[in-house]
Amino acid sequence: MSFSSLGLAEPFLRTLDEIGYVTPTPIQIQAIPAVLSGKDVMAAAQTGTGKTASFILPLLQRLAAGPKVRSNHIRALVLVPTRELAVQVAGSVATYGQALSLKSLVVYGGVKINPQMMKLRGGVDLLVATPGRLLDLFSSNAVKFSQVETVVLDEADRMLDMGFLGDIRKILSLLPNQRQNLLFSATFSDDIRNLTGSLLNNPVQIKVSPRNSAAQGVKQYVYEVDKGDKSKLLSHLVRNNKWQQLLVFTRTKNGADRLVKKLLSDGVSAVAIHGDKKQNQRSRALADFKAHQIRVLVATDLAARGLDISELPYVINFDLPKVPKDYVHRIGRTGRAGLQGEGISLVSADEVKLLAAIETLLRQTLAREVVKGFIPTHKVPLTRDLRVRPKKPKKPKL
Repeated sequence: MSFSSLGLAEPFLRTLDEIGYVTPTPIQIQAIPAVLSGKDVMAAAQTGTGKTASFILPLLQRLAAGPKVRSNHIRALVLVPTRELAVQVAGSVATYGQALSLKSLVVYGGVKINPQMMKLRGGVDLLVATPGRLLDLFSSNAVKFSQVETVVLDEADRMLDMGFLGDIRKILSLLPNQRQNLLFSATFSDDIRNLTGSLLNNPVQIKVSPRNSAAQGVKQYVYEVDKGDKSKLLSHLVRNNKWQQLLVFTRTKNGADRLVKKLLSDGVSAVAIHGDKKQNQRSRALADFKAHQIRVLVATDLAARGLDISELPYVINFDLPKVPKDYVHRIGRTGRAGLQGEGISLVSADEVKLLAAIETLLRQTLAREVVKGFIPTHKVPLTRDLRVRPKKPKKPKL
């Protein structure tokens, strides 16, 4: 099947041809015609499946045929959980809509609000926003919603995980009742289903990957290691395997900063990206990583859904996440769009239960590998297969 068979107009077909898009992905095949027809959509799709194009392309086409936007108004709204994802989606809007004269804007917190308010004065056809900053702009009377035709909740499950449910409900209550609603999520929790019950009107339901599954192209395995040897093992893996680009997840911001300091002392170029970093620092770190000027990007789960790095070969779980489904989101940064990748977890004895929860979610046992040539500093023994062994019953007293 080709993009021309999905109902996209000629300007979009030319743009897709120029950027090398030949064959639509499964999510695009199902979502593009549904969005073009004006229907509500509820889609479950992992990152790297072409999800963003599946709603941006038809949304832009519908906007191009609509009325002119009024001052301080918007005609389409895309809500996303993080600044990184907001920038990524806005980049897709600019790429796919380059042949059109539509106005688009991205707004998020962590930067001055006045420039965003100024850009909204002339009206914006498509606005990409994080919930908190959007409400700030509304409170300042900088944005009006009476012209909104379509609202998109992208990475809806992540927004709820981050505590945005109240903000989302408030924003939805401010929008016109007659509108198109599009919801895209990697997983559908009970909270998501409760939200969609009041949001969507007879939606087209799309599923292109099993619930809570990892990307098909990702080889997943575990290295058993003492907690005190994790950073030493990571440096060993990077240097000995000559890895040039890997994304490493830690559980805390301080942990990310400590790991970067250790990697730098071992001669491995690294930089951290997390919520305590200023937006210009985060943007610079991501740009340097994409340009292969930095070998290791260390991130917290804040970045698990918002990083768009093409052909990323390795994702490392330096710390296992406390929420099992965050493991799926993390390794979803590699193996995207049908490519191959590796998801590697460095697991210490205190993370046995976390690993078991992840394997239960995935319905598979992750392979245990041995690192050749690595000499651990600590000799603390681990269980052979990192599973919790039942305690032997005590012998009864005679």
